[in-house]
Amino acid sequence: MTVDAAVAEFRDRLNLERRLRPFEALRYRVSDAGTRAIHLDDFAAIPFLDGVSGVEHYQHRARLRARGGDFYVASTPASAGYERYCREVLGLGAVELLAVDPVGDRLAIARACLENHALLDRLRTLARRDGLVVEPFLGTEAIWDLAAAVAAATAARVRVLAPPPPVTWIANDKANFEDLVTAVLGPGFLPESRRSASAEALARALLELSEAGPSVALKRLRCASAMGNEVFESSAIRHHGFPGVLEIVRGFLERTGWEGDEDVLAVCWEPATSSPSTQWWLPPFGGGEPILGGVYEQILAGEEGVFVGSRPSGLAVEVEERVVSQSGQVAVALQRLGYVGRCSFDHLVLPDGRVVFTECNGRWGGTSTPMNLVDRLYPGGRPPYRAQAFVHPELVGTTFRQLLARFGDTVRDRGSEAGRYLLYNVGPLEEFGKFDVVALGSSRSHVEELMTRELPRRLGLGA
Repeated sequence: MTVDAAVAEFRDRLNLERRLRPFEALRYRVSDAGTRAIHLDDFAAIPFLDGVSGVEHYQHRARLRARGGDFYVASTPASAGYERYCREVLGLGAVELLAVDPVGDRLAIARACLENHALLDRLRTLARRDGLVVEPFLGTEAIWDLAAAVAAATAARVRVLAPPPPVTWIANDKANFEDLVTAVLGPGFLPESRRSASAEALARALLELSEAGPSVALKRLRCASAMGNEVFESSAIRHHGFPGVLEIVRGFLERTGWEGDEDVLAVCWEPATSSPSTQWWLPPFGGGEPILGGVYEQILAGEEGVFVGSRPSGLAVEVEERVVSQSGQVAVALQRLGYVGRCSFDHLVLPDGRVVFTECNGRWGGTSTPMNLVDRLYPGGRPPYRAQAFVHPELVGTTFRQLLARFGDTVRDRGSEAGRYLLYNVGPLEEFGKFDVVALGSSRSHVEELMTRELPRRLGLGA
């Protein structure tokens, strides 16, 4: 099927023309470029993130996207010294933090904005003056409700730089995304899978798939960073037989808060030689074709493959070209369905050389955030780098200012090319000993040396 045919089939099947109509006035347009923006990283729609230590502080990653004169929203204060670091050391411009106090859900900051009348009045005043762009982590219903509330009271130009919810959930729902990949590219570009809302059917699916490879898995559809995945050895599944596997499935559904009304994926968990991601920017209608930001190697931890960091890919040229070609066709389809903004795809390179998709991340994330920061600081071209989370129990109690002091002159300063490290997502540092860091080097091997040997030494943690 061609891209155009796949897009037409999806539009008809999901009744997109009717469902997108209510969002039309707020959709971002080419002419909105340069408009003052409010950035907010509302994670409330992504299951299980509330179990990530310090996740409410991740809202401050939005600061790295904001430009001079912009605003961002968070429910926690910025670490002391962090705004000065962003403004004066990195040169990211003067940005204002708008504080909110979510009631009930610390991650639901869009809803908190809607309930904060003083903040809404402030946004309406800004919108009347020059227009306003809402640029979120993820284009959820709450984000579009916030934009609509600002626009309705002002008749001002308010836009959302993200896909409308019906398109957001084509990208971020694993079952919808599987259907899109198959429609655009045909069969063979995904791991073998089954889907069902029946525990019995999922148990039978795991048993069938266990004959196809060494491992199988269950996946919830709308989770991030593998947090809704559970992997099982195929031999153990076969050993349990149907009654035992049914109990395994029921345990998974209970642990993940399944309410019985959503399909779950059973998949063949493919062994892979590499797990690259492709990073894309999808312009609005009239803004040109999707723009490739880069191909990245994901740094994954544990059997489930939880994301902890990334670095530019070292794939063979022919493999990288295949990854880009496949993902580019799917990116075009999403754009024609109405997707706007940041988007990435996760892939597996299999031992036989095939490349398959695993999921789409229709949002800003752990690879695109540092990539965007590096691009802002190095507009002439990215140096070799690696970005990842760093956590150590001996860092608990350390303030951001103390962390800066440990790095000394190795922190990258806009006035010097000598610095080798960028620090961000530092909110969890004091309580959890956790922050994110980018190591910048002259080569891939130099970056690895900086991240694996020099960084622990700088922090006084030993080699």
